[in-house]
Amino acid sequence: MIDLTQEGDVFKLTMNEGENRWNTKLVREVSEALNEVENSAGPAAMVTTSADPKFFSNGLDLDWVQSTGEHPGGDRKVFGGEFMTLMGRLITLPVPTVCAINGHAFGAGFMMALCHDVRIMREDRGFACANEMQLGMAIPRPELALFRHKIPMNAFYETVQLARRWTGPDALSVGIVQQVASAENLLGLATRRAAELAPLAANREVFGNQKEAIYGENAVINSPFGPAHMLKHSMEFR
Repeated sequence: MIDLTQEGDVFKLTMNEGENRWNTKLVREVSEALNEVENSAGPAAMVTTSADPKFFSNGLDLDWVQSTGEHPGGDRKVFGGEFMTLMGRLITLPVPTVCAINGHAFGAGFMMALCHDVRIMREDRGFACANEMQLGMAIPRPELALFRHKIPMNAFYETVQLARRWTGPDALSVGIVQQVASAENLLGLATRRAAELAPLAANREVFGNQKEAIYGENAVINSPFGPAHMLKHSMEFR
């Protein structure tokens, strides 16, 4: 389901299970790949993409969810918690992460893309969409928080409530992705960007801790104090 390769300072995580629909098996394979990235030392970055030319990730594995008995997708009961934990781990990974969105990114696939530091999307094909409303599913609060952090407010409501399908150029125009590229150039562009960012992770502790300060339990953005108060009393907020 997952291939992890390394060239220089750049790890490439490739999902290779067709539509790359999420189940417990995929969660655990991605988690194992992140273990390898985290256990490396020195400058590093990670690019995530898909081997399928049409799909980055088409969301939750609905056939697995609706099936009965044993299934190769794994234990259904633990999926929700393990998936959310994985996304929290990805968003605070102590190396720069670049997502090459080479096809449709729906639901859980869109979430995964948003958990990266940089997103580059194919310009001529594919949609990014939080399609829970279309499926009659409420978006969990942690997922809403992720979208609010990662999507500018002018696009947030359209994304989570109106299930808007964003093309690459439209996603770029509202700040959901940072760049778009042709299918032929997408992975190369993402890899070069990752290589540029890799030196930032030379000190993994500093890089990871700052992500925690942005997205973690005591995130600065969630502080009850305004920035003026914090600046005036900076010694209290080290």
